[in-house]
Amino acid sequence: MFKCKAALLILAAFLFQNCDSPSESMDEAKEKAPIQIVTLDPGHFHAGLIHKSMYPEVDSTIHVYAPEGEELRDYLNRIAGYNEREEDPTAWNIEVYTGDDFLQEMIKEKAGNVMVVAGKNDRKIDYILSALENGMNVYADKPLVINPAGFQKLKRAFEIAEEKNLLFYDIMTERFEISTILQRELSMIPEVFGTLEQGTLEDPAITKESVHHFFKYVSGAPLVRPEWFFDTEVEGSGLVDVTTHLVDLVQWESFPGEALDTSDVTMLQAELLPTSLNYEQYQLVTGKTPSFSEGETLDVLANGEMNYTLKGVHAKVSVKWAYQAPEGTADTHYSIMRGTKANLIIRQGEEENYKPILYVKLLENQETALQKAINEDLQSAYPGISLTKLDNGEFRVEVPDSYSVGHEAHFAQVTENYLKFFKAGKMPDWEVPNMIVKYYTTTQAYEKAQ
Repeated sequence: MFKCKAALLILAAFLFQNCDSPSESMDEAKEKAPIQIVTLDPGHFHAGLIHKSMYPEVDSTIHVYAPEGEELRDYLNRIAGYNEREEDPTAWNIEVYTGDDFLQEMIKEKAGNVMVVAGKNDRKIDYILSALENGMNVYADKPLVINPAGFQKLKRAFEIAEEKNLLFYDIMTERFEISTILQRELSMIPEVFGTLEQGTLEDPAITKESVHHFFKYVSGAPLVRPEWFFDTEVEGSGLVDVTTHLVDLVQWESFPGEALDTSDVTMLQAELLPTSLNYEQYQLVTGKTPSFSEGETLDVLANGEMNYTLKGVHAKVSVKWAYQAPEGTADTHYSIMRGTKANLIIRQGEEENYKPILYVKLLENQETALQKAINEDLQSAYPGISLTKLDNGEFRVEVPDSYSVGHEAHFAQVTENYLKFFKAGKMPDWEVPNMIVKYYTTTQAYEKAQ
């Protein structure tokens, strides 16, 4: 095991050395900022993305507890890149503890009051329970759980958080995508949207579909994924990972500000399908020699689709994974909300230059109401948005480039939201029940697919 305290412990060759610099006492740190982050076992690059920005409320020292290895090295190098960039560099200080007892040491030292965890999903809920039981708030990457057994632990975790008055929250970046925000806003204007349809199994009232790729670039560099990412017993299957975001958006848009219950969910259909990686593809995306032979493939159950009802409203959620996007293309997203007066459609294809764009298809002659909503009602919150009428009769919602900050920047937005909750000492009343319903939905889909 190893422990070192200094201003910065990010070395190109990852050579840990003993340091003589005295550490700042916890009392001194708390006087500077009310929030001290502890990062546990950062196995996913999302753990680093949280620190792409700095926050006045957060102490600049990050206490990291993790096993030695490539995942920790990647995390430290990512933060080093943020600290060393020319434009708006961060100034994070890192204190690292490595060893097989990293979890026990985190609990013993209690060097911070908020644990951040993003990594192996099969053990994440156990990390969360340990932190909560020992009085630490939790800010966790999705998914919190990947199967029904994990869901039972999750319910207990929320009970502990309530008993100890702790803030336990998952990172829902997609709520900060402007096209989704405006889809939600317009759905709440009856003069434009009417009310949400009930839909049917064949024609759901709300649909969320996304296509992702194993090989991609993050912060300008090729993303090397850990081997466990392709083990669905550790990462989770296509019904419980990215679908977490889409199920969250179904709830957030269909029943805004409303607390839901697991009894509101009826899972109708769910299926899992594989994406196959050949020898060369696996080697490129992991940087490792595959355990299977050339000419063979690894079939990853990464693709999932679920059809369910939420308070009687039919919803469809599907996620597909390919190895790599064709040149000139990218990840895509499609969504539709069907109202009695209009359909609100998000497309992210070639015509949109692979940026999510919101379209409005009016079903009645309410163009005046739509113009008023965009040009008057929503201008104070989203200045600069406008409408373009297309030849097919649909309206495209035009959004200034300043709103399109990208997926990585959404992590800072979610974190700022969490910090607001932290300072207020509470979250909206609907957040916790709806997190429970969200993971009930994904794990019910997983069980249905079996």
